[in-house]
Amino acid sequence: MQMRLHLCPPPHEGEAGIVAQLSSPTLADNRRSRYSDRMARIILALIFALGLVSSALAQIDSAPKVHARLIAERLDVAPGGTIAVALEEDIRPGWHTYWRNPGDAGAPTEIKWTLPPGWSAGPIQWPYPKELPVGPLMDYGYEGKVWLLTELRAPADARAGAVAINAAVDWLVCQQVCIPEDTTLTLPLGVNATPSPPYATVAAQFADARARLPVPSPWPTRFALRDGLELFVGSRLPAEATAKFFPFDPDAIKGIAPQDVGSAEGGFVLRLAPGKQAKATRALSGLVEIVARDGSTRAYTVEAKPGAVPPVEFAQASDITLPVALLFALFGGVILNLMPCVLPILAMKALAVASHGGKTGGQAAREGIAYGVGAVASFAGLGMLVVFLRAGGAAVGWGFQLQEPIVVAVFALLIFAVGLNLSGVFEIPGVGAGDALARRGGSLGAFFTGVLAVAVAAPCTAPFMAAALGFALTQDDGVALGVFVALGIGFAAPFVLLALWPALLRLIPKPGAWMATFRQLLAFPMYATALWLAWVLSVQSDPGQLVVLLIAALLFAFALWTVGAAQQASGWRRWLGYVPLLLGLLAIPKFAPMLDAGSTSAASSHTASGIPAEAYSQARLDTLRAQNRPVFVNATAAWCVTCMVNERLALDDSRVRAAFAAHRVAYLVADWTRRNTEVTSLLSTHGRSGVPLYLYYPPGESQARILPQILTPDEVLAAVASR
Repeated sequence: MQMRLHLCPPPHEGEAGIVAQLSSPTLADNRRSRYSDRMARIILALIFALGLVSSALAQIDSAPKVHARLIAERLDVAPGGTIAVALEEDIRPGWHTYWRNPGDAGAPTEIKWTLPPGWSAGPIQWPYPKELPVGPLMDYGYEGKVWLLTELRAPADARAGAVAINAAVDWLVCQQVCIPEDTTLTLPLGVNATPSPPYATVAAQFADARARLPVPSPWPTRFALRDGLELFVGSRLPAEATAKFFPFDPDAIKGIAPQDVGSAEGGFVLRLAPGKQAKATRALSGLVEIVARDGSTRAYTVEAKPGAVPPVEFAQASDITLPVALLFALFGGVILNLMPCVLPILAMKALAVASHGGKTGGQAAREGIAYGVGAVASFAGLGMLVVFLRAGGAAVGWGFQLQEPIVVAVFALLIFAVGLNLSGVFEIPGVGAGDALARRGGSLGAFFTGVLAVAVAAPCTAPFMAAALGFALTQDDGVALGVFVALGIGFAAPFVLLALWPALLRLIPKPGAWMATFRQLLAFPMYATALWLAWVLSVQSDPGQLVVLLIAALLFAFALWTVGAAQQASGWRRWLGYVPLLLGLLAIPKFAPMLDAGSTSAASSHTASGIPAEAYSQARLDTLRAQNRPVFVNATAAWCVTCMVNERLALDDSRVRAAFAAHRVAYLVADWTRRNTEVTSLLSTHGRSGVPLYLYYPPGESQARILPQILTPDEVLAAVASR
C-alpha cells in the first residue's frame, strides 16, 4: 500500500490571526493537540490494517472465475479440410459469461486466432443462451460449462506434420461485480492425408454441443407492431411447451419485460415489449427457443419481416390461487341466479318451490337434491366440453353454445315446449305442477329443471364468476373441471337449501286450485324467452333462417297439441297422437342444415345503445390508439341479456352519449354473438372467457381499464372523465 503526504500551502493573509493564536498554545490547547494526534495515529493504523486485509482477500480470490481450454474434435486434419475446435468455458458457480448479444449489460467472449499461414477460422457458433435478470436489466449468457465451437480450415497445400493453433481469448465474467479475464491458449494439431477418427467420448461431447446450436427456422415468420411487438411463427406449439425470443439486436425488445405466448391460426405468436429501435426495424432477427414439457430445448434462428399477424389468443397467468378461484366460483354461481338472463328460468323454479308447500321434508329434499344434481352435472358437462374443444385447438369460451344458430334454434324450441307444457297443452310426468309433482316422477322433473336452467343461464357471466373462469381455462383439465363443479354447486345452492330447510317450506302456501292459474301465468316468461332466442337467431343469420324457425315452432306446437290430446284418449287414438311428434323428430336432420345455411360469422357493430359504433378489430383499435383517441370497447353478444341490460341502462344514457361526443371517444363493439377469433383473443388477453367485458383505453396509456360487469352510467362517466 502506498501512502502519500500532502504539504499544505502557507496560509493566506486572512488567516494570519488564526496562525498567531496557534503559535502560543494554552494548556487546554496542548491536551486537545495530544488527543488529536492520538486519534490520528489510531485512524491511520486502522486504515493500514484494512488495507492489509483487503490486499490479502484480493490475493485469496485472485483465482480466475473461468477456466478455459481448447478441444479439437480430432487429432489431425486433412489438407484443405476443416476441423471443429471448441473453446470450453468452465464457469465458477454463481458467475456467468455472455452470449453474442449480452443484453442490457455485459460483453461477449472474443477469440483472436493466430494460425499458421493459409489457415482460416470461421465465426463463433453460439449455443442458445439463458436469461440472466439483474435487477431492472436482462442479460443473456451462460452458466456452468459451455462450449463455443469454431470451424478451422487448413489450406489445400498444407504440409503433413504438426502445427500449433494459438488463441487469445478474453471474456467478461460477472456475479455481483464484473471482472474481465483473458488467457492465451495453444492447441497442437496434426496435418495428415488420412485423419484419424475422433475418440468416442470426444465425439459424444461435440454431438451434445451441436445439439445446443440453433438451426434455421423451417417455418414462416413475420412480425407486426400492434399492442406491443408481435412475432408470428408458423408452427403449432407442442402441448405444454413454452417459447422465448432472444434478439440479435440489443435494442429490438425490452428484455426484462415478460413475453406472452399465444395461439393463432397456423402457428403461435410471441408478444414482446418493443425496444428503442423497434419502429425502425426492417427485420426482426434472433432465436426462438422452444422448451418442451420434458425440459428438452430446441432453438431456431429467425429473420422475420414486417407482415400481417393473425388474431391471437393469449393464455393469461392468473394472480389468484386455486382456493380463491373455487371460492369465487361458489359466489359467482350464487349470484348467477340473480342475473337478467336467468330470470325467465326462475319461472320453473318458482313453480317447483310453490309445489313444495305442505310437503313432507323428505319429498322436498329429494326434489331439491335432484335439482342440484342436474345443475352440477350440467356445469360439469359444459366444463368437459369446453376443455375438450380447447384441447382440440378451438378458441371457445363461456357461452359458446349459443354462438351456433342450430343450438339457438333448439333452445328456442325447447323453451317454447316448456311454455306449452306450463299452459297445459300437454303433460310431462314430473315437470308439471299439482298432482304431477306429487307423483314419483317429481325428482326426475327436478333434475331436468336443473339441466335446463344451466343450459339457458350459462351464457351470462356474474361477478366473481369471470375471474374463476379465467383462472380455470388456463389450468390443467382437473383444476378446470373443479372450478366448473364449484360453479354448479353455487348455482344450485339457494334452491337446494330452500328444499332442505323445513322452516322455510312451511311459509309456502299449500298446493291447491291456485296452482293451476299460477302455472299458466308462469308460461309467459317462457314464451318471452323463446321470442328472445328467435331474435338472437335473426341477428346471427338472415331473415330466411328466422322464417324456418317460426315454421318449425308452429309444427312443433301442433305436434305437442296432438300429444296432449293423445294423453286424454285411450286405445289406438292414444298412440296415434304421438305420430306427428315422431315425424318431427325424424325431420331434424333435414331441418338443421336449413337453419345454419346463410349464417355469417362476420364482425358486426350490433349494440342496444344509441352511441354511434364501429365493429371491433385489433387493427382498428391500433389505428385509433395511434391517433391518441380515447377508445371504449364493448364486448357483447345478442344472447347475453346482461349485456343488453347494461347497454340500455348504462350506455344508452344521455349523459354518457354527451360525454362520448365531447371527448371524441371511439366506440368499438366486439360482437361475440357468433364465434369470432378476434373477440375471443380480446377476452382471453384480459383474463375473461365470456361476455360482457368493458374496456376503456385513455389516450397515452398502454393498458386498458376494465370496468365492472354490472355497469352504471356513473362508472362510465368516471372512466371517461379520468383521461
